[in-house]
Amino acid sequence: MKISIIGSGAMGSGIAQVLAQSGHDVLLTDTREEALVKSKNGLTSTMSKLVDKAKITQAQADEILSRITFGTGVEGMSDSQLVIEAIVENLDVKKKVFADVEAVVDEKCILASNTSSLSITSIAAACQNPNRVIGIHFFNPAPLMPLVEVIPALQTNEDITQMVYGWVGSWGKVPVLCKDTPGFIVNRVARPFYGEALRIYEEGFADFATIDQSMRDLGFKMGPFELMDMIGNDVNYAVTESVFAAFYYDQRFKPSLTQKKLNEAGWLGRKTGRGYYNYMENAGISAASIDIELRNKIGMRILFMLINEAYDTQYLRIASAEDIDLAMTKGVNYPKGLIQWGQEIGWKKCVKAMDELYATYGEDRYRCSPLLRNLIK
Repeated sequence: MKISIIGSGAMGSGIAQVLAQSGHDVLLTDTREEALVKSKNGLTSTMSKLVDKAKITQAQADEILSRITFGTGVEGMSDSQLVIEAIVENLDVKKKVFADVEAVVDEKCILASNTSSLSITSIAAACQNPNRVIGIHFFNPAPLMPLVEVIPALQTNEDITQMVYGWVGSWGKVPVLCKDTPGFIVNRVARPFYGEALRIYEEGFADFATIDQSMRDLGFKMGPFELMDMIGNDVNYAVTESVFAAFYYDQRFKPSLTQKKLNEAGWLGRKTGRGYYNYMENAGISAASIDIELRNKIGMRILFMLINEAYDTQYLRIASAEDIDLAMTKGVNYPKGLIQWGQEIGWKKCVKAMDELYATYGEDRYRCSPLLRNLIK
């Protein structure tokens, strides 16, 4: 099967590697010639490293690279069975690209977007044949992260959804099926990991390092502030704003003024040398409070918010309980699935914690999921 990818940045190049390693012929395109050169050099370097680590042989590396061709236009996509778009997160730009691609590909070609939060239904509406449009959302870095969210648009043909789901599994990835809603599964359910941590900091309960350690105490590999610094505060804030607006300004997804100010200052994290932490002159991450009781209280508050969001995602039939837990463990490396975690802690404790937060703040942000409340009846 020939697959074309639009956009040769980190995601596009990573997806190209995954597909070529799975035996597909891949056309990787970009409007910028210099981006294609960078991508080609990067893929060649990656293959060399895999050979050096004895993950693959040199012959296998050469064969994988031979399956990837590069181009600057859509004309070469005419014989593709699948086209995956992995460009800038701008709805108008994506719509134009899909319309351009549809004009050259066969009517049976499936068109997919790798968007992390934009509406697949809206992208599909720009096409003459919207029932062949679907979301295939890889996680960065695509060759290493096992999760792929499969998101049918409102218009997507059910047979195409099932076909794509099967393809993703054949690529060695873990597919989860998700309704087309803002943030899909991962970027929706994970919002409290960042948002509640920022709220706790803004209330003066603890500093960044203590909040981060609170989550590591619970088994998370990274705390929210060090993770946002790694992702980039500009990227994380943009997703937060996008999800907040898309949910008609639901207070559960409200962005933080603290993060907004960091963006305005250009303190975007590791890539700029400063974010929540100062990475210049080896300053690094500061020491956390040794108060175990405080850290436990902070960690459990954020965890209860995450569990509540996961159960609400199930309640609204955005995804199954199994897929929600798979998404959070395979997509963002949570120590365990949040649905399972809520069950282990006890639904009564989860409801009690949410009700106490709501009683304290009186904000809709802390409303308990009806599913959690119904489970204790």
